[in-house]
Parts: sequence; structure tokens; C-alpha cells
Amino acid sequence: MDYTMADEDYRVLPVNKGQVQCLPEKKEPTENCGFCIFCREFEVGGKFVKSPSLAYCTRCRVTERVDFSKATAVKCADRQGEGFHSITNIIS
Repeated sequence: MDYTMADEDYRVLPVNKGQVQCLPEKKEPTENCGFCIFCREFEVGGKFVKSPSLAYCTRCRVTERVDFSKATAVKCADRQGEGFHSITNIIS
């Protein structure tokens, strides 16, 4: 089974004043995205870097830090409109 998504399957959410419009009725602080199961990457300095939330993914094992204050966009895999979903619910 292939769990990867093509780039066009992601939503790219612009960061505005430290927040992203996660759902039409809900904004989330950019820091929360770093702990969301749907977050894949952050745009920082014009390039996308992997999300810290992928540190627990057996395929990715990301350990790089992200400066959330410099993020200009978030690449999100939430296509069903579920919104923020913490990885702590999965790893605890």
C-alpha cells in the first residue's frame, strides 16, 4: 500500500500573523501544525522543510528543527476537513 501523496493532493496554507486557516471556521497557531498528523512541510526561506510531526513516522524519521516564526506556508495532507489532529493521540 502506498501512503505517499502527490504534491497536488496537499493543501498549501499561507501563514498569516503566526496562524494558518486550518478549517474555514478555525485558525491554528503555526506551532500546532508541528504536532499535527496532517502536517507534512513548512515553507521557510523559500524552501519546504519536513514537519517535526513526521519524527514518529517510520518512513520519514525527521529530526530537523523548524523555526515556526519564519514559516510562510504549511503543506497539509488534510483533504477531508478534519482539522488539527495531534500526534500525541497516536503516540501516547
